[in-house]
Order: sequence, then structure tokens, then C-alpha cells
Amino acid sequence: MASFHQTRLVKIFPVLAGTMNNEHDRVARAELARRIARLGGATFVEHEPSTVREPYDPHHTLFIPPGTIELAVAVQLGIRNESQIYGGVVPHGFVGSKVITHPLFQPNDSIPTGWRPELGAALAPYVLSGWSAFDIDTVRAASLDLLQHGSIRLKEVEATAGLGQYVATSPQGLEEAIAQLDAKNIARHGVVIEQNLDNVVTYSVGMTCLFGETISYWGTQRLATNNEGAVVYGGSTLHVVRGGFQQLAALELADDLKQAIEKAIAYDAIVSKFYPELMASRRNYDVAAGVNATGEMRVGVLEQSWRAGGASGAEIAAFEAFARDRERSTVTCATMEIYGEVDAAPEGSTLYYSGIDPVAGPMTKYVMELE
Repeated sequence: MASFHQTRLVKIFPVLAGTMNNEHDRVARAELARRIARLGGATFVEHEPSTVREPYDPHHTLFIPPGTIELAVAVQLGIRNESQIYGGVVPHGFVGSKVITHPLFQPNDSIPTGWRPELGAALAPYVLSGWSAFDIDTVRAASLDLLQHGSIRLKEVEATAGLGQYVATSPQGLEEAIAQLDAKNIARHGVVIEQNLDNVVTYSVGMTCLFGETISYWGTQRLATNNEGAVVYGGSTLHVVRGGFQQLAALELADDLKQAIEKAIAYDAIVSKFYPELMASRRNYDVAAGVNATGEMRVGVLEQSWRAGGASGAEIAAFEAFARDRERSTVTCATMEIYGEVDAAPEGSTLYYSGIDPVAGPMTKYVMELE
């Protein structure tokens, strides 16, 4: 495998970049690709393979898609192993979404091909209480079942950055939440109904492999208020170590954080067992720690991310720090997303976006090495 100091003849394609809705996402993804290219001594090509006139060798190409891609697409692109992608490949599209985190409340004809019914039970000790559903009637029934034990959260499985989530504390509130769901999207992608926690801390636990090097990390997320007044993802701070999950699990940390890491590692192993075709060079897990309706502390994995995400800039900053100092074994890096301001990145940071996004409005995205 190549090290940071070996030049590779690679071209990095942001595959399907046109599917990204916001300018700030496209610009930030391009900057991410440039920095990854620099790490690998690669050439960055900012268009899809179908529009490239010159031939490319998939064995010397690193693909950076905006989401997990299905195995059939990976085969067409020539992707055979995780070293060819920053992100992940799944055998079925739904495997890359949060819908796999919970079992079905009740089976029906809309269950997607490839669904493994035993997976939900296997993951249950490592996640919060919850159900998955693929039609409105089942969403209602599953929600009413879970409401008996406290407030619940309905989550559209394709939504990101904290959007598409609705909290219900009563049957009336549930109907208001259900009214905001789209029946066609539910049938196609599913909905997660999950126990809602109070006083929540959301940890990020992950492992990333690039050019033969591996890092792992734990981190925390912050929230921001976007230009429409909604509370959304606002960035992450990652505490990074050289090596994989084994090195991460060996750290001396607080009990709830230890639990978060252990449960993320277990989630990763179980899903990989049920779907052995899964390939992922980036394995990121959101883990919630908070208090349930009876005052009990709960820790559970919320979802996986096998794609470039909000914390990716911090991951690449960690790779860059380790590349500059081969003796260094730890680093802390952070991503920030600031709404309502342009040119808000402080001196010494790496700018990923600053401007007025036609959809999201004025904002700044940057990355900093903290220690």
C-alpha cells in the first residue's frame, strides 16, 4: 500500500457531484477532494467519469461520491476494494441509510429486496429502542407503541445535517409529525421511529483509511441555527489517533464515551457480518448519550455514515498533521459551519466555503487543527 510520501498516479472524481443540491456542499466537496489528492500525490479531476474524454485506470483512481454507492455502480466504475473509494459501497441502497438500525415493526409487501430481518435484533443491544417502517399505517402503529414509553423521534432516513426529524410526545403530536411525511418517500426509503432522549450529547466515532494509512477517532458534534431558523448540524471536533478501532478502544476515557466507542465498533462488525459485500474506507457512526423518559442514562448508535460527511474536513486535517510529523500519534481537529456570516473563518484555519449559497444563504465552512 502507498504511504503519504509515495506519489501515486491517481485521479479523484467527485462521482455524481451534480446530485448535491447546495453550492456550499459542492464547493466544500471539491476542496476536500483537492486536499485528499494532495495527500496522495494525485491529480484532482472535477467531473464525473462519463464526461471525461481521456481514459482512466480505475485501479489508480480514488472515487469520492456524495453518498454510499450500490455495488452494481461500483462494478461499472471498476471499484473492487475500499482503497479505491473515500466512502462506501453497499449491496443495496437502503443499507447505506439509517433504516437498517432498527427492526421492522411489522413485515409487509413494501420491504426492500435484500432486507435481513435478523439484523435489527442483532443490533438492538447497541442502539436506542426503535422501529423501521415503510408505510404510513405502520409508522403510526409503531409510533403509538413506542410512545407508551416516552417521547419519540421520527426520522426521514435520507435526510442529513439534523433535518427531516420530528419529535412527538403525544398521539396528537404524532399526527402532526406524520402529516409532514411524504408517503411516496416512506415507501421508497422508509422511516425510523426511535426513542427520544433528553440532555443529549452526540458523539462521532469513526475510522478512515487513505493511501494505506488508517486513523480512528471519537468526537462531539455541535448544533447551529441556519438562516431559516432551524437547528441543524454545525460542525464536529474530532480527537484522532493513528491506527484503527483497536487503538481507539484502548484509550482511557469516561464511561459513557467508552460505551459509545464499544457500541459503534460492535455496530460496524455486525452490519459487516450481515452484509459481507459492504466496502467502506470511511466508517463514521453517530452515537447518542442521554436520558430517557424514566431518567435512565442510555447510549446507542443512531446511524452510520459510509460517505464523505460533515466531519470529513477534520479527518483530512488529521491525515495532513500526521503526514507532516511521522512521529505524531494524536491530533485534535474541528470543522465549523457558521450560518449568517461570510468571511468568518479565523486566521490559521482552512477555508472550505465562504459566500451566499443560493439555497442556504450566507455561510462559512472551515477546518482548524486545535492541538
